[in-house]
Amino acid sequence: MKAAEPAGIIVEERSDFIRTKGRQKQQLKCDADSIAGCVSQRACVYCGARVVLNPVTDAIHLVHGPIGCSSYTWDIRGSLSSSADLYRFSFSTDLKEHDVIFGGEKKLARAIDELVQKYPSKLVFVYSTCIVGVIGDDLEAVCKAAAQRHGIEVIPVQSSGFIGNKSAGYRAACDALLRLLRPPEGKGLAKTRSINYLGDFNLAGEVWIIKNYLKEMGVEVNVAFTGDSNYTSLKKAARASLNIVQCAGSMYYLAEKMEELYGIPHMNISFLGLEDTSASLRKIAAAFGDAAIMSKTEELIARETARVKDAIQWYRRKMEGKKAAIYVGGGFKAISLIKQFREIGIDVVMIGTQTGRQEEYDTITDLVDDGTVILDDANPSELEKFMTEKGAHLLVGGVKERPLAYKLGMAFIDHNHDRKHPLSGFVGAVNFAGEVYSTLCSPVWNYI
Repeated sequence: MKAAEPAGIIVEERSDFIRTKGRQKQQLKCDADSIAGCVSQRACVYCGARVVLNPVTDAIHLVHGPIGCSSYTWDIRGSLSSSADLYRFSFSTDLKEHDVIFGGEKKLARAIDELVQKYPSKLVFVYSTCIVGVIGDDLEAVCKAAAQRHGIEVIPVQSSGFIGNKSAGYRAACDALLRLLRPPEGKGLAKTRSINYLGDFNLAGEVWIIKNYLKEMGVEVNVAFTGDSNYTSLKKAARASLNIVQCAGSMYYLAEKMEELYGIPHMNISFLGLEDTSASLRKIAAAFGDAAIMSKTEELIARETARVKDAIQWYRRKMEGKKAAIYVGGGFKAISLIKQFREIGIDVVMIGTQTGRQEEYDTITDLVDDGTVILDDANPSELEKFMTEKGAHLLVGGVKERPLAYKLGMAFIDHNHDRKHPLSGFVGAVNFAGEVYSTLCSPVWNYI
């Protein structure tokens, strides 16, 4: 089978964003705007902001824009809550032609007043959309006035679609969170021996799984950003002594700002797969420098590894030699997935991300075999071309990649939204292997 070469791509301007390990020595170009004429798999700025903030359970999430923006992102993360469920609603100002011509500020103010009266809350997030960026509604002024009227926090999220891509939406969400967790003037911060868990949105209860691991180790979780979080817990975020970052793409900016503003150091971790879960737990324990914590951590790792070892080996025997393609949002998740596939005997032949950074692509290049195709900000045509040429049996992606895989007669796993079982931690490693097996080895492929 002929190795993939950038010269064969459909849009020539994309050549710098595609590399085949062992064939091109130049660094992969990344962290740039999408090429005009390509159907990028990236989401918009507003969507990036919404996926980060939507799991805040007791907040009113109001989308200032046409109804489509709100309906598209309704319950977008599928996050679970241990208490409030106000976040499951999707409110919109439903801007029409009249509002586009004459402005939507008055309509927005009325919407905030009505929502606060009907759903009492201490926090309102107001998201701007593409059309708001065009007509120039002043969200800052409207939100400030509403906050004064109701005595609550009304925070604008500057996520107009035309200002960038999904990464800009992550940053807009983090800026909104920084405004929320800012301590009152003149009040000091009493630091606690605890950690903040950044970049987990509690899909299928994964925050709870990791919290239980850390509790057994003797480590207290102060607040998770933003899975199963609420107004009260987020307000005390600056008291933590360490930030751990699972999804670097969405939360690295917030971690850096919290270190700059509040002196909280941060470290990247990953709870995807046995190798990274064990390494991350040891890394957290070492950060506290406590012999008791490190001892409990080793006991936890040994017990949980022994518990899942036989199942992982069984799946490995069934799937060894298969080939996988990966296309996910962030680079750190992609790195963990390479290791996780290796644990179950599957080779990654194509890998790409929407928002990966240069250092992440360098790590990816070191991990994969020669001949593996690496892409940044791919489009469907490229994904189809390289998956087919490299003989991939399985694609791991998100909701936008699912139709492509099925049209190609290829197995698919959604690693982002539409799932009800956890993929983090030791139990998540078994769930992942089981899902790969049931999908990859389904008898349905005998009819292709």
